[in-house]
Amino acid sequence: MKASGLARDVALLALRLDRLAPGTVEAFDGDPALRRHVRSGRAPVPSDLASEAERLRRAVPYLGLPPVRKTFLDGELLALERTARTAAGERVPLRAEIRETYGVDVGPGDPDRYREAHRAVDALLRGPGSLADRLAAHRGRDELPADRRPAAIRALVAALRARTAAVLGLPPGEEVEVELVEGRPWSGFTRHLGGSRSLARFSADAPQRAGQLVRLVAHETYPGHHVEHLRRAAAARTDPERSLSLTRSPRALVVEGVADLGLDAVVGPGWGAWAAEVLAEVGVVTDGELAEALDEAMLPLQQVRLDAALLVDRAGEAAARDHLRRWLLLDGARADRVLRFLTDPHWRAYTATYVVGYPLLRTWWAGDEARFRRALDEPVTPAVLISPTAGRWSGRRAADRGATTTDGVDHAMSGRPFC
Repeated sequence: MKASGLARDVALLALRLDRLAPGTVEAFDGDPALRRHVRSGRAPVPSDLASEAERLRRAVPYLGLPPVRKTFLDGELLALERTARTAAGERVPLRAEIRETYGVDVGPGDPDRYREAHRAVDALLRGPGSLADRLAAHRGRDELPADRRPAAIRALVAALRARTAAVLGLPPGEEVEVELVEGRPWSGFTRHLGGSRSLARFSADAPQRAGQLVRLVAHETYPGHHVEHLRRAAAARTDPERSLSLTRSPRALVVEGVADLGLDAVVGPGWGAWAAEVLAEVGVVTDGELAEALDEAMLPLQQVRLDAALLVDRAGEAAARDHLRRWLLLDGARADRVLRFLTDPHWRAYTATYVVGYPLLRTWWAGDEARFRRALDEPVTPAVLISPTAGRWSGRRAADRGATTTDGVDHAMSGRPFC
């Protein structure tokens, strides 16, 4: 096998697997003949696809690839193998599924960190009553009325687009379509429509706080998933590896982390007040400074969602719900909404991409614009970011450190649960 043929083999494998497990391939911008070939062929057998993924993965070490690309392909193929084995009926504990799919090992969080986060939130929301009651009251005051959502989202999209164009640049003619939908387990979801267009869908019936909205919109549009879509699609014209976008893989975890990091990268400290000014222009009032402070204070509590997902496996949904209510300080309705996402067979393991992705990327990024671009444009995986050499990436071209400049298989799908 030659490295030049590996992209085609991986694409064929993923497209065949998508017939059995729809959603495996989020987008494919490569040769349409490959998709037609897969659709017209006989129905694939899951165990055969798992064996094919294993065969391709065994070949990767012998192709003479640069380390970053080698690690990337190994992770993608292991994730495809896990998806194929699941399609064949093989079930593994959630922790193993996350490890094999996203390339990270996870475990329960530290209650002492949760207590520290509660103390930080308590200091921001002084007043009578329990902390849970005060946080619930704040959430109620800051809740965005349904009839204001379209205008608020579009205002933030326009403002974030301008900031992103100034920092990263945008191609002419690009566009994000915005649609509000009901009855979904996520609060935002972006799909690439081809060319320079994306469709960003936002939940119309999930509770949404005005102060939290900017981070969600940045994640889905500028400079998050839509921008990642644009850069991948542009590169796909000359690089076959970039034509394939997978839903579940180690690269997906990094892409979600980059999307969460986008607000920090193009607006930076003070984003809360900045967003409040944008929203005020469409008649939405929020305390942006408080929203930003609460966002930072509650960051350690993101791990609680992953705890709850693991608890469903180990102790059942009731225990997971209690855990969410205790540490995330959620009322019953909000806890049930989060649990709905955590127990969805398609999304349960995906929770790790949000919980692990942002803290990992933010620590590595450290305010360096060049690193943000690296994470957007290269086949970066969690294994690469935590490697001893990761700290030497700042401001250097990929070729200068012996890594390929191609991005490779990635994905930009969001199912961010509301907390």
